[in-house]
Amino acid sequence: MKYFGGCDVGSTYTKAVILDEDGKICADTTIKSKINAEVSAKLAMEEVLNKVGLKSSKELAYLIGTGYGRNKVPFADENISEISCHAMGVHITDPSVKAIIDIGGQDVKGIQVDTDGTVKNFAMNDKCAAGTGRFYEAMARSFEMSLPEFSNLSLTAKNVIPITAQCTVFAESEVITLVGENKPMDEIAAGIQMAVAKRCFVMAKKAGATDSITLTGGCAKNAGLKQAIERVLKLKVIDLKTDPQLMGALGAAEYARQKGLAKA
Repeated sequence: MKYFGGCDVGSTYTKAVILDEDGKICADTTIKSKINAEVSAKLAMEEVLNKVGLKSSKELAYLIGTGYGRNKVPFADENISEISCHAMGVHITDPSVKAIIDIGGQDVKGIQVDTDGTVKNFAMNDKCAAGTGRFYEAMARSFEMSLPEFSNLSLTAKNVIPITAQCTVFAESEVITLVGENKPMDEIAAGIQMAVAKRCFVMAKKAGATDSITLTGGCAKNAGLKQAIERVLKLKVIDLKTDPQLMGALGAAEYARQKGLAKA
C-alpha cells in the first residue's frame, strides 16, 4: 500500500493528512504552530506518520506542503498554494460545493471551485487582521472566554449591539468599553459576529456564491459566525463531513496522491 501526505503549515495551526491509494484518510492531526514553521511541519508529520506505522516521510510515495509556511516543509516533494489545496480538499469532501470562505489566522479568502476541484476565481483580504482567527482570539480575550465558549455566546442574543470599529485593536477597545458598561455579553458577541459576516460579503461574491457556501479553516467551527453569515449574506452554510480545519492539508494530500499515482 502506498501512502500520500499533505502538510498545511498555517500561522496559527499546522495540519497534516495521510491518504492511501484510494483516497481514504488514514491519519490526520492538528497542532498549534510553533514560531519556526519547519519545526511545526516536522512535529505534525511525525504524528501522522506514527499513526500509520511509518518511520519517515521518505516512506511516503509523494508529499505536498501548503499554507503560510509551505516553503518551510523541507521533506515535501513540492508545494502548492493553500487556495488551490482548500478548493481540492472541499471538492473531494463534497463535490456539490462551489464557493468557499476560508478564514485563516491572518487572512480571509473567497474561493470559487471549478467542476474538477481547481480554482475558478478567488479574492483575498490580507491587509488587515479584522475578521481573521487572530481577531477572534482578541475578542475571546476581551470576554475572558475560550474560543469555543465565545463562538456560541451570540446564539442566545435577542438583539445585536453593532461594533463600528474596523480595526482589530480599536474593535477590542470598543468591546472592552461595552463590557465595562455592563451591556449584555451575548448581544456584544452578536455584533462582533455580524461585523465579520459583513466583511465576508465581498469574498462571497468573488467566490461566485449564489445560494450556498461552505466555511473552511478553524473559524468554520464558530457557530455564531455561521449563523451571522446566513443572516447577512442570505446564503446557506454547508457543513462539511470532514473537519473544515483540515481542508488545506487534505487537498494537499489529494494532489500528492494524484501526482504520485501519475508518476508511478
